[in-house]
Amino acid sequence: METNYNIGTDTDNRITLDSSIIFAVWKSGVAPLGGEAFLEVGTSFVGFDAPIEIAAKTNAGKAVGSVSDKIRNNKFVGKIAIPDTLKVGDLVYFKVKLPRHGLELESNRIAVVPPIIVSDLQWSATEARRGDQLTLKAKVKNVADSIPAKVTIYEHDRDGAHDKIAEIQTQVFNERIELQWEYQYFEDTDEIATEAELAEYGNHYNPPEYFFTVTVEEQEYGRNQESGLLLFKDWIEVTYLDDEGHPAAGQEYVIVLADGTQKTGSLDEQGHVRVEDVPPGPFKFFLKAANQGTKSSSCSGCQKEPPAPAEGTNAGV
Repeated sequence: METNYNIGTDTDNRITLDSSIIFAVWKSGVAPLGGEAFLEVGTSFVGFDAPIEIAAKTNAGKAVGSVSDKIRNNKFVGKIAIPDTLKVGDLVYFKVKLPRHGLELESNRIAVVPPIIVSDLQWSATEARRGDQLTLKAKVKNVADSIPAKVTIYEHDRDGAHDKIAEIQTQVFNERIELQWEYQYFEDTDEIATEAELAEYGNHYNPPEYFFTVTVEEQEYGRNQESGLLLFKDWIEVTYLDDEGHPAAGQEYVIVLADGTQKTGSLDEQGHVRVEDVPPGPFKFFLKAANQGTKSSSCSGCQKEPPAPAEGTNAGV
């Protein structure tokens, strides 16, 4: 279709732009029995919300599935369920029609294959600390070697609004995927709601937890947290100095953690303590001074004199 015109601008001119289907292709490389195959259609000048009809068949003419929808922004992305009644080796194509424009086009062919099975999604640990190197594994059956795969790591949300943390491209080899990922927490732990804050609404403390999925041939597996949940563990570091700058050596302390639990102990000769494997989020630090009762103070996790009274956060922020 002609798209370049050399026409004078001193007169009115009418140009007709012809509608067309530019391409109709499978995004999936195969049609897995009992699974789904994803497709894409590109058009030109068909109008927003133009009706589109798609019917998939085998080369032998057996109906596979159909879709009726509308095109937006000259593109349509959809999927066809592949019945498990088809035979492995059958070739599947689809025909796209634009009834309003009288246009149609056939897609490429893809082969019917046995069901893709992704199982045994596993973290190498159940807990993660900043800088930990974790191994992610999964078994992938009925997929050829070197087929691209994508691992997506989500932060779990109790309400189902999981946040995407990372996407890692990999490949399938010997019916499995395996890759390394370094855990880091980049958000502000101050923003994690504590048990005390959530109790007002009848809820409970929820530390950051993560699961991962595997996407093969455009299909994502593991959205039901089959990998299990990886729990984030943090650390706290406090150095306490008195008003004259002297360390509170040997003083007993109580730390109320974000989940409502407590840690107790004594400061060292430098008035310092570091507590590992604590739930991330704001905490409260109380110092028991001789003949003075309990004094409340805090720090931000770095070694400095904390103001009193106040609340603190986990280290590393």
